[in-house]
Amino acid sequence: MGVPRLFLVMFIRKKKNKSGSQSVQIISKSRGKYKVVKTIGSGKTEQELQKLVLLAKEELYRISAQSELFVSAKDVSIESVFASINNSSIRTVGPELIFGKIYDHIGYGQLEESLFRHLVISRLAFPLSKLKTVDYLNRYQGVKISISSVYRFLDKLNDDLKLQVEQISFKHTNKVLSGKVNVVFYDMTTIYFEASTEDELRKTGFSKDGKHSNPQIFLGLLVGLGGYAIGYDIFEGNIYEGHTLIPVLEKMSKKFDLDKPIVVADAGLLSRDNVNALELAGYKYILGARIKNEGEQIKKKIFEKNLKNGQLKSIDKQNGRRLILNYSSKRAAKDEHNRTRGLQRLEKRIKTGKLTKANVNNRGYNKYLKMDGEITVKLDDKKVKEDKKWDGLKGYITNTKLPKKQIVGHYSNLWHIEKAFRMSKTDLRIRPIYHRLRHRIEAHICISFVAYTIYKELERVLYKEKSFLSIERSAELTHNMYQINYTLPESKQSKSILLNMDNEQAELYQIILKNF
Repeated sequence: MGVPRLFLVMFIRKKKNKSGSQSVQIISKSRGKYKVVKTIGSGKTEQELQKLVLLAKEELYRISAQSELFVSAKDVSIESVFASINNSSIRTVGPELIFGKIYDHIGYGQLEESLFRHLVISRLAFPLSKLKTVDYLNRYQGVKISISSVYRFLDKLNDDLKLQVEQISFKHTNKVLSGKVNVVFYDMTTIYFEASTEDELRKTGFSKDGKHSNPQIFLGLLVGLGGYAIGYDIFEGNIYEGHTLIPVLEKMSKKFDLDKPIVVADAGLLSRDNVNALELAGYKYILGARIKNEGEQIKKKIFEKNLKNGQLKSIDKQNGRRLILNYSSKRAAKDEHNRTRGLQRLEKRIKTGKLTKANVNNRGYNKYLKMDGEITVKLDDKKVKEDKKWDGLKGYITNTKLPKKQIVGHYSNLWHIEKAFRMSKTDLRIRPIYHRLRHRIEAHICISFVAYTIYKELERVLYKEKSFLSIERSAELTHNMYQINYTLPESKQSKSILLNMDNEQAELYQIILKNF
């Protein structure tokens, strides 16, 4: 047996023996019962007894210093509380403490859909499959739901909820941008599926993920300055992305009463039809230009500008359009580096003798190939030399009257939407998508859209508070923020306590409390 656990109530006692001597003992009192802890010795004279009492006091001091031998009445009470705690008493509350606060602050709490809330917050903290999300909610949040109830919810997550989500998101974006949603950014990405069969939505087409044989959908995203979400739409996987711009703009303008904002989009959406449609609908725009595809007269004007590093020049075009040109020596070095690497790979392939006439095309660096006779493929040095002239040059087509510097500044903000797609595909793991029914796919995208909006708001306040925490690190910190639920033994009152946090967690929590 181990050392007995004793109350702190201890004292020294003198006890008369049959022989007439007295014993000096250390006695403990535990739950009304007395027990001899240790007998120090026996003595007959007062001098002997005083010496034994002195030894007893030293022993009592030594024993009391061994804290593991004693449990005070207060300790016993605390231990009884802990004895009542089991695994189900411990909750991972970080995701709700951090992301739940932001969810409510933006306004999504008014949706009154608790399961939607759970699915969004789970995607932010633990971006898992629906099945694993159910397991996470059961195990760590005490929320007992079945996978079938999740699917039933996704089935009823209809257009009305999507409209509410977009309205709440736009209202928040409008507030963050001080009511000035006068510039919007539009881009598209592809989201592929592991399945091999197509349907009315999931189609094979040009994949930005390089998965050309997999069915996919297009996701179009419209954001304001800084990448703050406005709205989104999904399209069939084989659609031409240029055909999506005007429908999305018109739909969003009608929903949010946007007063013809300036539209910024990359060169992938630059087509004669798109430009004409934008102008016909009364939109101002800034689009990435394909300057190598310009006519010979414009090309000649471009080179006559002889731009130096950092310079901006403008060339007037028809119908009030302008071509804004920018030259960067850093970009030129990068263009040169990329071309050199591409040519080195081409030369290796040429030496294998496996390149054929079919490889002479405009795909990537294959544009530098040419046929030498009917059977030999070689590098076209003339094309390489011609291509070098464009190093460092970038162009923008616009019908605005904005200064050149502001036009380039607006266009450079497109990286926010690229970051949005990157965040959605990596941090929020928008894919893989295991659903095949259209309405479930749309529900999944809706959940991810709300999660992205919350991510952006967290990013904003971290930047505002000059915190070194990244949003990725913040999400990790929520994983082990715990709360213990317990019941007091006498009053039977149920209580909960948030466990102490480490420095990073405390910093994140204080930022949330301060801003939300």
